[in-house]
Amino acid sequence: MLNQLIIKTLPLVPKSIVGIFAKKYIAGPELSDAVRVTKQLEKIGGSTTIDVLGEFVTQKDRALHETSMSCMVLDAVIENKLPTYLSIKPTSLGLGIDEDFGFDNIRSVVAKAADNGIFVRLDMENSPYTTKTLNLYKRLRNNGFNNIGVVIQSYMRRSYEDIQSLFTFKPSVRLCKGIYNEDVSIAYKDKEEIRNNYKKLLDLMFDNGLYVGIATHDEVLIKYALEQISKRNLTNTQYEFQMLLGVRQERRNELLADGHRLRVYVPFGKDWYGYATRRMKENPDIAGHVVRALFGKK
Repeated sequence: MLNQLIIKTLPLVPKSIVGIFAKKYIAGPELSDAVRVTKQLEKIGGSTTIDVLGEFVTQKDRALHETSMSCMVLDAVIENKLPTYLSIKPTSLGLGIDEDFGFDNIRSVVAKAADNGIFVRLDMENSPYTTKTLNLYKRLRNNGFNNIGVVIQSYMRRSYEDIQSLFTFKPSVRLCKGIYNEDVSIAYKDKEEIRNNYKKLLDLMFDNGLYVGIATHDEVLIKYALEQISKRNLTNTQYEFQMLLGVRQERRNELLADGHRLRVYVPFGKDWYGYATRRMKENPDIAGHVVRALFGKK
């Protein structure tokens, strides 16, 4: 009930107040902020993925700007020898404008990353772009790029078949619940259904030897993943846990202390307000984490 109340009153909250909430969950407005946060996490054994805030770009000049920003991130990774990789939202680089235009932009970034031994994750956005993003991944792999991975969302009913369609590529997959508001005809809405499908998808990927980024803050799913890792005698080179910046930091540190790989999603950019409000609206649980963190609760 508290989470829902926060969501309903969010439009009434001054931007300056939202900024107080957002600071913990966003590195800052500049690339140097993401570099700083990554170095801090490296000191405790963690790694990151850096994301330039912004999505659903509709103008080509803006998409070209976002493409150059992604290349700037790669330059910073190289210069600072950071334990990180790049996450990109395909629509920010033009996928929603024209698929070939978006492909060319994304290919240029992936090629630069490949030349420098850097991995790139294609983020998954809302349902109009699911097939387009998977096709983009397959096209890049068929063009010889092996330094890329995808994201699968457990609330999407199609996800089991989507994973199966990628088997020949042996992909690196970030498995998350999903945050966009989708229709019940294509997405599970019930919390337990989403959890159960997450477990089913995780088992499918473990059964087929895929590298999985177990992206969740849900303790039920974390414990399930740990049970499966133990049961299957997996080494920490076969999976990693992933969390958002600023969420469940104590649990993050426990997983690191227990010898698990853990990667933190580190967004930066001037579009922090849009990112923060979208994430709270799309996932009330995150709003709850924010409030608990604000008052010193875990």
